Amino acid sequence: MFARLVPAAINTRPAEWSRAAIGMALGTLFSVWLCAQAFGIDVALHLLGPLGASAVLLFAVSSGALAQPWSIIGSYLCAGVVALLVARVLGRTLGSACLAAGMSVVLMCWLRCLHPPAGGLAMTLVLADPASIALGWHEMAPVMLGASALLACALAYNNATRTRYPKGAAESPARVIGGTALVTDPTVTAADLKLALAEMEQFYDVEPNELEQLIHAAEGHARRRSIGEVLASRAA
Repeated sequence: MFARLVPAAINTRPAEWSRAAIGMALGTLFSVWLCAQAFGIDVALHLLGPLGASAVLLFAVSSGALAQPWSIIGSYLCAGVVALLVARVLGRTLGSACLAAGMSVVLMCWLRCLHPPAGGLAMTLVLADPASIALGWHEMAPVMLGASALLACALAYNNATRTRYPKGAAESPARVIGGTALVTDPTVTAADLKLALAEMEQFYDVEPNELEQLIHAAEGHARRRSIGEVLASRAA
């Protein structure tokens, strides 16, 4: 039982950690700075927590479904509308803040834009600072500006650092036929998976198409290993 509590080893290298950390810091800085220029520092700093949490997803685990463009834009829109509506009807209390977060999750699931930091955003908007409260429904403007700026940074930075973003549907690689000999698909082993993970060198919050891509990569290593075993046996 205690062994299951030990975290699994990270298959990425320190270079990827640094790439994600720099992107997260720069993306958050830019989005909050832009909000501050347009709406004031008090409003901008009130959005710092949700934007920082979103930045972790967009830069560190950009392969996951929770970090795709529609996830952040749709979730911030859902959380903002629900939070402001709940605050207007039920007031700005802890209970109404938690209710807004729960309702936002349901709406995000329905619209297929689940993004965890948006739950915190909903509570943040209900329990807002005076400067944000004074904006009323116009508070949606800094919310969407921050989300859009962060997404723009993620698109630019991730692709500039050779991390494909957003993630599209992965195409199945072509089947490899080993010469004239017919080689059956071998069983993928733990060693093959380790080699495939080492090739990717990225944080993966795995979704179905990424898992399929990983398995195909591991199958490629297994197939080459089997072909080598066949050729070695013939040479012997």
